[in-house]
Amino acid sequence: MSKNVTTFEVCMEIKVLSKIKAKELKGLSTKKERDRRRLFLAEGDKCVKDMLDAFVPEFLICNRDWLSNNPFIEDTFNKQLYLADNKTIGLISSLSSLPDVIGVFRMPVEDNEIPVLDKNRLYLLLDEVQDPGNLGTIIRTCDWFGVYDIYASKNTVDAYGPKVVQSTMGSLSRVRVRYVDLEKLILKNREIKLIGTLLDGEPFNQIKLEAKGMLLMGNEGRGISDSLKSYIDLPLTIPPSNKNSHPDSLNVAIATAVILSHIS
Repeated sequence: MSKNVTTFEVCMEIKVLSKIKAKELKGLSTKKERDRRRLFLAEGDKCVKDMLDAFVPEFLICNRDWLSNNPFIEDTFNKQLYLADNKTIGLISSLSSLPDVIGVFRMPVEDNEIPVLDKNRLYLLLDEVQDPGNLGTIIRTCDWFGVYDIYASKNTVDAYGPKVVQSTMGSLSRVRVRYVDLEKLILKNREIKLIGTLLDGEPFNQIKLEAKGMLLMGNEGRGISDSLKSYIDLPLTIPPSNKNSHPDSLNVAIATAVILSHIS
């Protein structure tokens, strides 16, 4: 037995990750490659462990320090484990501070059927949100306020991109993001109240809101699409403190947090 391989590693059949495979995995930073292979990356101890509870792993990549500090893996993880040094991990990672572990997970199977929603639950609808940081923050916010289903337009930024996955801080393991035709979703669920944020809406803090229905949030620059505005049953706005001097709009992630906090 080699002096560099422990009995534990032989039992787990741990392999050393090649640089060729590492460069191949780097391709998962692009949406095209994620969609083709139906795989995504999660980086760092907490994020990976959270994802293990919610997504099917293909394999894990870690350094020796992480392996030594996580003996649980011997009993709970029955997939391939790759060992890599920091230089090889750096070929894959999108983080400025290199993680000790990276997980490669399967993306959930998409159901193309438009669902019938539960009228007693609250859902978040996202119309063309483009910034990965905003989507990640929105997912974390939903997790905080107990909203576990997000329906996003198909041109909303990919929830499985590296920046979104990392900015959710593990909340993606609890909040499901599904990509649908929002107009079809709204039409199929017309008996459910649609709340939308518009600049000319009613001040949100003057209206009592129940924790049920659909909350629609729009694009960072254009707001909600014209094609969806006509379906809004309750238009809301977040009035600025100073009506004479204020920005053109409020960041969509912040606006979502304000409305969800009011509803809760």
